Amino acid sequence: MAAENVSEKSANPESSAPTAATVGELRADGHVQRDVRDEIRHNLLTALREGTDPWEGIVGFESTVVPQLERALIAGHDVVLLGERGQGKTRLLRTLVNLLDEWTPVIAGSELDEHPYSPILPGSVRRAADLGDELPIAWLHRSQRYSEKLATPDTSVADLVGDIDPMKVAAGRSLGDPETIHFGLIPRAHRGLIVINELPDLSERIQVAMLNVMEERDIQVRGYNLRLPLDVLVMASANPEDYTNRGRIITPLKDRFGAEIRTHYPLELDDEIDVVEQEADLVATVPSFLIEILARFTRYLREHPSIDQRSGVSARFTIAGAETVAAAALHRATVTGEEIAIARPIDLESVIEVLRGKIEFESGQDGRELELLEYLLRKATADAVRADLGGVDLRPLVDKLESGEAVLTGDRIPAAEVISAMGTDPEVLQVLDRLAAKLDVSDEERASALEFALEGLFLARRIGKEPDERGRTVYRVDQSETDAER
Repeated sequence: MAAENVSEKSANPESSAPTAATVGELRADGHVQRDVRDEIRHNLLTALREGTDPWEGIVGFESTVVPQLERALIAGHDVVLLGERGQGKTRLLRTLVNLLDEWTPVIAGSELDEHPYSPILPGSVRRAADLGDELPIAWLHRSQRYSEKLATPDTSVADLVGDIDPMKVAAGRSLGDPETIHFGLIPRAHRGLIVINELPDLSERIQVAMLNVMEERDIQVRGYNLRLPLDVLVMASANPEDYTNRGRIITPLKDRFGAEIRTHYPLELDDEIDVVEQEADLVATVPSFLIEILARFTRYLREHPSIDQRSGVSARFTIAGAETVAAAALHRATVTGEEIAIARPIDLESVIEVLRGKIEFESGQDGRELELLEYLLRKATADAVRADLGGVDLRPLVDKLESGEAVLTGDRIPAAEVISAMGTDPEVLQVLDRLAAKLDVSDEERASALEFALEGLFLARRIGKEPDERGRTVYRVDQSETDAER
């Protein structure tokens, strides 16, 4: 995984490449060479000075992680990000490419994208000496200066650093010739960024192979000590638990990272919601109060002692939950023939069954998983009702149900049937208007808002809720209890 994974902004050139085609033209244009660290430092400071946000799409790190990362980049440090799964480590690292210059010159045909002023390979040095100002150059977009490697146990030294290329040897070159080397990902990231995700998953002997790269900025392949002054910024990510579970970052390598920065899950509910709205690929309309319920649900999971907090509850859980709810809405609209697919609270039931496998439970919870998840989802819904419907008088809905009416809903009940069950009583219609205004929903979303209110009334024990013989949900008021109260 490399350049294709960077942000869309960096992958699409904002301007055409400069026109200089030789070193002589480059010098005439007044081009000044900067190494990667200087480049990032300059562009970051420029963005901060101008008040622009260099961290597009990063939510919840503004006052914690981002300032630490900015200081590390200004210092020119290699960085390792530590945090549980789904905290946005990779997303943050991928935004770094936007701090590089949009275009940079390279020696045309160079294997390591060398700068025309500073060739480092023997062949490039010879070409530069022979051609002088006529040395041809090409222009590299910043999206091509980002490399990413997911560390896996089968990763080899050849993958990261390099190895002897048997094809070059077969072509007649000597084994002692440095030009017989096939370079790995790190030297190929020369003049760019290399990101290694899940660094502790690299075996210790592979990590040892990175020591020279991190400190002396040279590489060793099969006994050849190549003094290549690599210009590369090394970034990495890791889960804290990896130090004791799957592997660890060896001490000498940890010591070579200039900064170790801890990431975290969103600290505020609004940030959690923003992440979902930004990242979820929704196939149907999901009202904001449903996303809020899912965000609150996730936060309760992260706090509950029955959930293994060492493995964390990823932001991907909330995102997948919103996508599942949207899919349930589209499924219902397709089956019932509704023109617009809109999620309703009844669709939240699908989240637990589909996503329970994304959560690690503590030992001793066997058999209680569903019960716990359902309880926390109800708790999240009750909190959302209190936060969003405060000040709305729902008594007319209770009165309507006390009169013997019932509201039937389910994964195959159209929204029109849910609304029509409440009749045309002016007081009820007025409540629906207030719900629409309070929740900022359209006419098409009123059935979802009504279900939300009814679920809140049920959780407050003001109305009843039960399944019918076909598994659908019925909201009603038990007449025997009502008569007894009277």
